[in-house]
Amino acid sequence: MAGKLMKAVQYNGYGKGPDGLQHVEVPVPIPKKDEVLLKLEAASLNPFDWKVQKGMLWPFLPRKFPHIPASDVAGEVMEVGPGVKNFKAGDKVVAVVNPLNGGGLAEFALTKENLTVPRPSEVSAAKVVGLPIAGLTAHQAITQSAGVKLDGSSKKTNILITAASGGVGHYAVQLAKLGNTHVTATCGARNIELVKSLGADEVLDYKTPDGAALRSPSGRKYDAVIHCATGIPWSTFEPNLSTNGKVIDITPGPSALVTFALKKLTLSKKQLLPLLLIPKGENLQYLVNLVKEGKLKTVIDSNYPLDKAKDAWAKSIDGHATGKIIVEP
Repeated sequence: MAGKLMKAVQYNGYGKGPDGLQHVEVPVPIPKKDEVLLKLEAASLNPFDWKVQKGMLWPFLPRKFPHIPASDVAGEVMEVGPGVKNFKAGDKVVAVVNPLNGGGLAEFALTKENLTVPRPSEVSAAKVVGLPIAGLTAHQAITQSAGVKLDGSSKKTNILITAASGGVGHYAVQLAKLGNTHVTATCGARNIELVKSLGADEVLDYKTPDGAALRSPSGRKYDAVIHCATGIPWSTFEPNLSTNGKVIDITPGPSALVTFALKKLTLSKKQLLPLLLIPKGENLQYLVNLVKEGKLKTVIDSNYPLDKAKDAWAKSIDGHATGKIIVEP
């Protein structure tokens, strides 16, 4: 592939939203040690992607401009770099692109072998491409932060999931119900039936008084909250938590970090825990297996071709996607 060009979408600086994206032709990357070159069949957008463009992770990300965004990819192995043992050309895979380097909105992308996992040939790229960031975030929040065992062996846990029809939320509902849990969920009125179909025991319209107050219809106190929305203060969560209840914030802002520190300093039993995703190949493989077994599904909000990536970007920024936004080269 050396010397060949590919179509890609990139931006050259912070800001400008969809208008900052440029359609370009750039050289197909060459896999180095422990890297795999994929011909992409699908990529998936996450709020993280446009937040990086907006400068919200300055000065850490992106590492340099121009930057090709998106970290969720699925496709076919074309070449492998030195040291790659588990993959060969022709293998179908799903993978996490290193967000430091980016590369998902393109025809080809490089991934590390340890964050690339095989997918069964009968499972389409679109059905698994949402798993790397959103699926792994939900998995880490449910299993590590909330301590739920997905084989059902842990004690009964009451869980609240906010923004349960979004990318992380819709996976979190399904994963939580694999454990011994009672799940209360919040979402917009139009998605209540969808969230119930994913397994939620009770669903609140977040615009109603009870929904805004996060009150469980059955009067339960929450042992853990998987907080996938924004703009809800600690004072709203606190009265709804059990004695040792914790709020796991998947997109912690400055106020969440202050609350986290205060709760630690005052030795409060009720805690706010910021979540920093640490992607692991074995967890991604676990999620792919669940999809194959029919125990986990990706709700797809919309599909866009690569040449309509600006529309997909605008849809993600809008913040009301139901499930995942997919881009297909």
